[in-house]
Amino acid sequence: MRSALLLIGITCAAATAQDDAQTQLRAKYEAKLKSPFIEFGGWGLDYDVARATAKETGKFVFAYFSRSYAP
Repeated sequence: MRSALLLIGITCAAATAQDDAQTQLRAKYEAKLKSPFIEFGGWGLDYDVARATAKETGKFVFAYFSRSYAP
């Protein structure tokens, strides 16, 4: 019984820590999207829109995928 309660406590603590980490990553992501580089650079953030635009204009899509700030 004691080990089951300990396991539940550890699991809850880990879940809380993961939620905190996700919240921090979300905040970093939102801050990055507000940076002048993104805001005024003319960058598209929607892959499907970029593909449609590329098809219409006959251009290629330059895509950069990262998990640095992704939730």
